[in-house]
Parts: sequence; structure tokens; C-alpha cells
Amino acid sequence: MKKFLVAIVIAAILLSLPFLLREESKVIKVFHAGSLVVPLKEIVKEYDRDVEVRLEGSGSVEAVRKITELGKRADLLASADYRLIPSMMYPDYADWYVIFAKNEIVLAYTEKSRYADEISSENWLQILMKDDVKLGFSDPNRDPCGYRSVMTLLLASKLYNVSLDELLRKNTNMRIEGTEAWIPDPVEVKSERIVVRSKSVELISLLEAGSLDYAFEYKSVAVQHNLRYVDLPSQIDLSSPDDKMASIYSKAVVHIFADSDKEKKLVGAPIAYGLTIPKVAENKEGALKFVRFILTRGLDIFDRLGQPAIRPPIAYGNVPAELRDVVEVRS
Repeated sequence: MKKFLVAIVIAAILLSLPFLLREESKVIKVFHAGSLVVPLKEIVKEYDRDVEVRLEGSGSVEAVRKITELGKRADLLASADYRLIPSMMYPDYADWYVIFAKNEIVLAYTEKSRYADEISSENWLQILMKDDVKLGFSDPNRDPCGYRSVMTLLLASKLYNVSLDELLRKNTNMRIEGTEAWIPDPVEVKSERIVVRSKSVELISLLEAGSLDYAFEYKSVAVQHNLRYVDLPSQIDLSSPDDKMASIYSKAVVHIFADSDKEKKLVGAPIAYGLTIPKVAENKEGALKFVRFILTRGLDIFDRLGQPAIRPPIAYGNVPAELRDVVEVRS
């Protein structure tokens, strides 16, 4: 009797295995920047409902390292800084990428923030320098918004000839020299004036609770979460693709994982998002169809949610033939 029952169970498993494998083959696993949570969820809603898309958000540096260092598999990698793909994934884990969206750094806050009724584009520097103000940004070693926040502070100090970078020097273990910063891992915070979280979207709940006054965020994130924000000058918000502005941004240099064998030098540049299908992807066919959807109908969703899409998207490297008619391939 036992042998008969065992045989039935084994037969049931064998009969269901092809179905389970087919179902798993429909799954598309996406590692993505935390700032892409809202638009990607909207894109998934409009995509093929017979396909399961599993979204896993984190800081973009961390997302890449999951693949390159932790051996995790993803069918799609979407980064808030496209440069991480060629610099951290080439040649073993990727050989092409597409730049598809822009953004800019703003200073986000709520009605609960100290001096919320006073802050403006004219006095935000003075507000941040007040001793009772708490400023937050994401961990530069894990999230591009974090190292871009540091770049914005460095550029602001130079532009206005003020010691705004003292906020970092006095309250963290970062080393600052002019417009260059060295950021150890972990980032150590020495006072309550600075708050650091692994990704920028984690600061939103602190702002909303009133336990944090201001945070450097992407404008799209501020818009999507109905936060108040101060628009920063184009010379420091990393928004403009203009060559003159790009030259200004490049004056800011940040070293993440400083003083370790993982140290990486990052130069200020206009914010641009990029994606690729890693070489370790298990569902490349499904990922290609999803990427094509993102780069066509998905661009309207980015625009609608406050994140300007790049049209046409710009592609580099060994771009798959299935995408070449919806991107501009450059060498």
C-alpha cells in the first residue's frame, strides 16, 4: 500500500513538473533602483498579466553587487546611474546598456520640517546650516542618490563659497578636500544632524513622521510621494545634459568604499538611468519583451510620474536585435 501511495505521489510530481517549469519560465526577476519603484509598478500593471514580474528594489550599487559579488540572478537590471553597468558589470556580466530616463536632485521636506514656512531657493543653504536642522541622504556606498547628494553639497560649497561641506566633515567619517570626498564603508554618523539610510526612498517615512527635516531626493521621488521640495540651481542639481553644465558637475568627485580594495572613483555627471539584461539572466526572452515595453509605452509612464524619459533611448554595446528599432545605437 505504501509503495502504491509513493508511486502516486511521484507520478503527480512528474506530471506537474513541466507545468511548474513553464510557470517559472514566465517569471521576470528585476533588480532595480529604489527610485524606480513607483514607475515600474505602474508599468507592470499595464504589461502582460500572464507574466509575473518580480521587482526587487535597492540602491543601484547594491543591486549590481547582488549579481557580480553575491551570485544572484536577475533577468533585468535597472540602475539610477547607467555608468555602473559598464564600470561594474562589463565584460563578465553585461555587454550592452540603454539610457532611458533623466532626473535631478532636489531638497525634499514636509510641513513638519523645521523652518518649512521659511525655506526657499534663496535661503536653503542658511537653513541647512542651522544647528537644529536634521539633513538626510542615502548611503553613497549603496545608492547613487547618496553619492550625488554629496556631490551636490560639494558643488554648492564651491558655487556659493560657503562651508556647507562642513556638515559632512564634522558629522561623519567622510574625508573632504575641496570638491573631492572619500567615503568609507560603513558611513559613520557622529551627531543627530545627519541621517543616512541604505536607499533614498527610506528617508521618506522619516520626513513624513517629522523625525527628519530635509533630505536630498530625486525630483521624481518627491513628486510621486507628494513631498514639498526646493528646486536647486542647475549648476548643482545634476540635471542638465548641456556640455557646459556637465563640465561643472565633473568638478565634484566622490570615492565610494574609500581606503579599501573596492574603492571606486565617481565623477559628477548629469543624472541618467540605464538598464541591461545581465548575462546570467534565466529568462532572457521574457526580459527582452519587457524591456521593449519599457522603452516604448513605458516612457509615457515615466513622464507622467515626473521623471523625464529620453527619446529615443540611447543604447551602447552589443545591443540585442530585438531592441534596435526602438533605440538609438551609439558607439
